Amino acid sequence: MMHMTFYWGRNVTLLIDSWKTDSWFSYFLTLIVCFLFPVLYQFLEVHRLQLKLLSSSANGVVRPVENEPLLYTKFFSSRKRKRLVGSVLFGVTSVINYFMMLAVMSFNGGVFVAIVVGLAVGYWLFRNADDEQIMLIDDPCACG
Repeated sequence: MMHMTFYWGRNVTLLIDSWKTDSWFSYFLTLIVCFLFPVLYQFLEVHRLQLKLLSSSANGVVRPVENEPLLYTKFFSSRKRKRLVGSVLFGVTSVINYFMMLAVMSFNGGVFVAIVVGLAVGYWLFRNADDEQIMLIDDPCACG
């Protein structure tokens, strides 16, 4: 039976029927995964936004590529390749976003808290407040 209100318990089915927690250990591992996915989402989203900023010029000034050694290689010399990699990153972050949404829809309080805390920690770790250009093209979606 699916819960329709928040509940606090260790028995939860997450995303698929075979992902069921029946012990405190499996529940704890599930909460760790639910914490790490939003952190990964924030990491990938920052790099997607940096790539988007690299591929476009803001006010005619191209951002220096030395600040993004992870993104800048000879592979990204072509605009089509940048768009392809940006599209792939967008797809991956969208999948992670939908998985997080579906996990929250399990209505388990621990899963909800783990995802929200993971989003906050990922934002704190990877989204630098000094980088105003990335904040200007930031995704307006409230879910991440």
